[in-house]
Amino acid sequence: MYNPYQLDHSKPTHKDYIDTTDFDQSEMLDMIKLSTTVRDYIKSGKTLSTLYHKNLAMIFEQKSTRTRVSFEVAMEQLGGHALNLAPGSIQLGAHETIGDTAQVLARMCDLIMARVNHHESVLELAARSSVPVINGMSDWNHPTQELGDIITIFDHLPEGKPLDKVKVVFVGDCTQVCGSLMMITSKMGMEFVQYAPPAKWLSDEYLKIGRANNQRYGGSVHVSDNPAVLEGADFIYTDVWYGLYDKETPKEVYMREFYPKYQVNAEMLAATGNEHVKFMHCLPANRGEEVTDDVLDGPHSIAWDQAENRLTAQRGLVLYFGGVAEETLDEIKKQKED
Repeated sequence: MYNPYQLDHSKPTHKDYIDTTDFDQSEMLDMIKLSTTVRDYIKSGKTLSTLYHKNLAMIFEQKSTRTRVSFEVAMEQLGGHALNLAPGSIQLGAHETIGDTAQVLARMCDLIMARVNHHESVLELAARSSVPVINGMSDWNHPTQELGDIITIFDHLPEGKPLDKVKVVFVGDCTQVCGSLMMITSKMGMEFVQYAPPAKWLSDEYLKIGRANNQRYGGSVHVSDNPAVLEGADFIYTDVWYGLYDKETPKEVYMREFYPKYQVNAEMLAATGNEHVKFMHCLPANRGEEVTDDVLDGPHSIAWDQAENRLTAQRGLVLYFGGVAEETLDEIKKQKED
């Protein structure tokens, strides 16, 4: 029987949250359960203080809206505090090595979150830090987005449809968001398709991870430039066609490659043959390019739920890796019983 107050694993198997491939399906389900139970409790008007006097250091090598705001609000709602270490505000990468920065922050803070330019940086932070490190995004993956995305998908699953029949189609470039979505949906045994030009398909390294998940959990992973793959999609997801990690390719090149075939518009949603299809976007969006206004703001869009679930996910992550997951669920259960 489902118990929202009981996790299969009371503690994470890894100190850090760097890549969801480090965790099995049941551990990811624990993070989802914790996140959504806390969300529902806070939305009911209740408060929690299980991170009282705990501090999260947030390192940003890039600008951020959803990641910064969600982590700051999560820590405040749970009784803790978040420090915004924006680009240029600390010595990281200037007069101090990543490893030395990690050791200093670990002496003063209880958790570290880092949004970095290169995945190697977050790996080095984790290796040299004595406290948990959370990957807030790198050029390889975006695991905090992953957790928020899968929570959103679970919130909007087609009623009565088994997970191995749920079809998620990512439309567009092989960004770290695309790779991350593939990793989490395949871990849940879903059907994942990337619809994109062949030159922009996920690399063999990504696909190897997805197909290993298929062997263990079921589902499937495909890449294609054939619009027929849109048929039967339950979720259509897209991201910008050019972004943080490709500053050299001109926008015009991406527009030639992707527009108009890969723009998510009303016609693409209709091509799924599913009147209940949902639209997702990690945001920010370039309106009129990868998605039209009528889709992003329309009745099929769950992009705003998805953005809000970044906060849902971040609360779960800081509690889980902060070592107080069971304590938090026990407190919620007790308050509900009183």
